[in-house]
Amino acid sequence: MNKTLICAALLWAALCLDLAHSQSLSGYYSRNDFLLAPPAAFADGLLGFVNPANLALLQQSETRFLWSTDGTRAASFKDWGLFWGTRGLGFSTQRRHNGNRAVTDFNLATGFGSRAVGLGLAYVWSTGDRTAFGREKQFALGAIVRPARFLSVGLLGNFATASSNREGIAEIGIRPLGTPQLTLFADAALQNGMSLSEAPWSAGAALQVVEGLHLVGRTFDSEAFTLGLTINFGKSGMGGQAHFDSEREHAYNTYMIRAGGVKPGIVTAGKGKRHLALNLKGRMDYHKYVWFDKDTNRLYEVLNNIRAATADLQIGVLALNLSGMQIRPEHAWEIREALKQAQAAGKKVIIFIDNAGMTDYHLASVADKVVLDPEGMLTLQGFVLGRTYLKGTLEKMGLGFDEWRFFKYKSAMESLSRDRLSEGDREQLQDFVDDWYELVRREVCASRGLTPERFDQLIDNETLFTAESALRAHLVDTLARWSALSEVIKKVTGKSLRSSSAKDLRERADASQAWGEPPKIALVYGLGVCAMDEGIRARWLERVFHNLAKNRAIKAVVFRVDSPGGDGMASDVVAEALRKCSEKKPVIVSQGQVAGSGGYWISMYGDTIVAGPITITGSIGVIGGWIYDQGFGEKIGMTEDHVKRGAHADAGYGITLPYLGVRVPARNLTAEERDRIEALIKGFYETFVAKVARGRGMSVEQVKNIAEGRIFSGIDGKANGLVDEVGGMLTALAIAQQRAGIDVNDDIKVVEIPASKGLFNLSPGLPGVKTQIAADPILQFIKFMSERNGQPLPLLVPGMYPE
Repeated sequence: MNKTLICAALLWAALCLDLAHSQSLSGYYSRNDFLLAPPAAFADGLLGFVNPANLALLQQSETRFLWSTDGTRAASFKDWGLFWGTRGLGFSTQRRHNGNRAVTDFNLATGFGSRAVGLGLAYVWSTGDRTAFGREKQFALGAIVRPARFLSVGLLGNFATASSNREGIAEIGIRPLGTPQLTLFADAALQNGMSLSEAPWSAGAALQVVEGLHLVGRTFDSEAFTLGLTINFGKSGMGGQAHFDSEREHAYNTYMIRAGGVKPGIVTAGKGKRHLALNLKGRMDYHKYVWFDKDTNRLYEVLNNIRAATADLQIGVLALNLSGMQIRPEHAWEIREALKQAQAAGKKVIIFIDNAGMTDYHLASVADKVVLDPEGMLTLQGFVLGRTYLKGTLEKMGLGFDEWRFFKYKSAMESLSRDRLSEGDREQLQDFVDDWYELVRREVCASRGLTPERFDQLIDNETLFTAESALRAHLVDTLARWSALSEVIKKVTGKSLRSSSAKDLRERADASQAWGEPPKIALVYGLGVCAMDEGIRARWLERVFHNLAKNRAIKAVVFRVDSPGGDGMASDVVAEALRKCSEKKPVIVSQGQVAGSGGYWISMYGDTIVAGPITITGSIGVIGGWIYDQGFGEKIGMTEDHVKRGAHADAGYGITLPYLGVRVPARNLTAEERDRIEALIKGFYETFVAKVARGRGMSVEQVKNIAEGRIFSGIDGKANGLVDEVGGMLTALAIAQQRAGIDVNDDIKVVEIPASKGLFNLSPGLPGVKTQIAADPILQFIKFMSERNGQPLPLLVPGMYPE
């Protein structure tokens, strides 16, 4: 920022040098009398026509038409200008007359930068009587710097291409209150061959009477002055300006109309006169591909749209279509909570479903009106968690498995060593399912006016509901299809509402007129298995946290964790990077559906840990196991042979399956080798426990009392100290904002890392063995295990958490 200011100031100073003089350029103020105020201070100037750096600050495309009159009649055109700009690019033209002479100016401009620093370049040329009007082909270089919400500084240099004529303009805007309510401004223009005392200048103020209505006054060194008015209506606006000469006589008027570019308006569509429709068909995920991924919905984007609709006075109804939605229970709960906030703000919520299960219905039940397809069905059968056991399969394949389990609840390897739930696993899974069921029962009953006994009866005795039986049971309010949304809204509200898209909503939310870059909060994702170069990508995450710690623009970090654990080293690499980052700025952890074992390891140093009520958290423990050849090679006709040096060199050596690249050790470990592994796992566990104690401010004994690999719901995690707050991503962002000292009413910018999965999916998705492995969580688990055979692993196996 400081370097930019210095460079821009030096540029302007260079432009003002008294170079060899030829015919002067026409005056800055006479060329730009359509301006109400300096372009860095008010209303984005003329969309890059004067200072091209304005194009770096534009949020949306906008067009303006301005004209002046001979007298007071607005319809009597004299001079006119057409100005168009979008973020980064602008093209404008204006027509000027002087008696029978006329000139037409053209301006092609580009701008780049941020809301704090904008730079721009323009090429300007003219047709008509250029000499009489002092026009030359020229380049314009501009900068607008807004280091804070109180200050805006503009610098502009105009370079004639065919002569040595130069012109420098400096401008300043000051907002004493830090808001658009009052803006004070001044500017001055200096051409080469002109002394500072000869430089023309102007000064004035813009007053926001009410939002969308500004009065602007400007006086010039010549003692001329202007009085202007602008009125905005959202995506359109109008304005006018009266020009008075040095004798204080009224000279002429200029008028303006604009379209596009949402700005805070003096009038809106009316409170509650619009509805927002969100079709959530497809998979709910954290990321999507930039192109060709229309069937993926991003969780943060959905939550942010609901939050924006909650704050938008024009939105009276939120309508969601859950038909064909695929969503994890915890993510559904977060959306449900966001909708409850919308209802608390006075919005009506309508949700459409067709064939819904427990999770879909849990989300839908929050609505003021639940709408079921006339041919739809509800399947409300409760919740179940379990797993597939492969012990018998391994035996039939000729594969042996030795489970290294030393903690009661650390059950990840049971899938390979047993044929049914162990006592510890049954206990922890039942506790979680009970918390899950009771949460859904409590919230559905509260929303639908059911008693807990009635809810249990519907689940246990009826289970399947046709559209008509669901209506009779008061599980839904009406039968209709998404295509009949307008009719349903009219029945609910008694009137027709205009639709508002999510894009419109974002444009209105981005219509802030605040100066400077808003405070930034980074939303970093740690998703999938804990591994160095896949899943959470620990090496990459380590760099991310190191960079965030040094980035002064980032005021706080929210780390969204959705991981079942995996490689302990990968987990610790991320945890240590997060801990160091938290020494520089607040780091809030938001746990998604699963943040257990290694997923808890990467969470434990967060300043605050936020989990959903049905997040799986905890599982502080370590486990290992050994898959080996017990006749497998013989069955498939593969053998191995080797030479070695070193007593244990052959541990882990065996046949390698072609194509899959999986190695199957030829033997089990010896008793001596197993004893060493046991000591390693127990030592690893002690390290894990000690680090959790450090991160959570607990004693080692306190952690051990809730460890041994036991999973907990977010509700129980809050009770035992593993979690600080029950909430979702939006809760974590609000805490981060507060911890960073950002006022709750201030705008923030959330920077998602990473922002997407990439441009498009490069996987062809053709059927085959590798495709099957990539798609099947159990096969992925076996592959992960075979690649880390014998390693101590803080890991949860698929089946221990809802998918």
